[in-house]
Amino acid sequence: MILDLVDVFGSAPLRGNPLAVVRGAEGLGTAQMLALTQWLGFSETTYLLPPSDAAADYKVRIFYPAGELPFAGHPTLGSCHAWLEAGGQPKRAGIVVQECGVGLVEVKREVATLAFAAPGFTRTGPLSDAERAEAARIAGVEEASIVEAVHVANGPQWQLLRLRSAEDVLAAQPVAKAPAGTDIGLAGPVLDGRGADWEMRAFFADQHGKIVEDPVTGSFNAGVALHLFETGLAKDRYVAAQGRKTGADGRIECVRDADGRVWIGGRCDTIARGAALPLFES
Repeated sequence: MILDLVDVFGSAPLRGNPLAVVRGAEGLGTAQMLALTQWLGFSETTYLLPPSDAAADYKVRIFYPAGELPFAGHPTLGSCHAWLEAGGQPKRAGIVVQECGVGLVEVKREVATLAFAAPGFTRTGPLSDAERAEAARIAGVEEASIVEAVHVANGPQWQLLRLRSAEDVLAAQPVAKAPAGTDIGLAGPVLDGRGADWEMRAFFADQHGKIVEDPVTGSFNAGVALHLFETGLAKDRYVAAQGRKTGADGRIECVRDADGRVWIGGRCDTIARGAALPLFES
């Protein structure tokens, strides 16, 4: 088994969301995968396996410190990047097909970036009054700054609070603790349009109930992009920024193609490659 470290969605190397990718993970059980994920401490760690679906190029299991996820965005791009860097050859030219908990996800190879096809929603619709109030409390935002509160779940159970502006997003002060399973994100338009069109922040609770701010979040951005395009709040393409409150500087390219498919893209940089995992070798 080999461990790679990949930086995903950064505006430059070391400015995005770090990901650990374990290649050749057939010998690891679920408990071992979770233990290594918790020890590494990244928002997610992924484990590459041979596909069980003949249409897929590889299978991935995605873990965060509190358990396993059926889908996540930056792990999808980072895992694909590591698989390609290790010599993986997709069955279809220009398209890599990933098998994960939500099924098959396509990843498109661009000149300098990768982009995944946003999966469909598993839950949509407005938050209830109680859900809205609790999400606002956990995220630390003023009710007056909330324009819209909706579910944009696509594996993770993201709740979106759309705020008046990027300044409102950056001013949020989340609480320290929240129930396990908390997935709350904020989005606000960048009114001056400099560097990005939307500002994002995303929060989840770890295995101890501690609120963690994710540097750059592909799954949340995928849900937001589907919502913005479907409601006409965005037209064909936009760039989202995320991570400034964590010391990162992420850029997420969101594009709706002529067929109506939504792609979530960004750069991937290999930070370290080929570390052996002797503790886990039988």
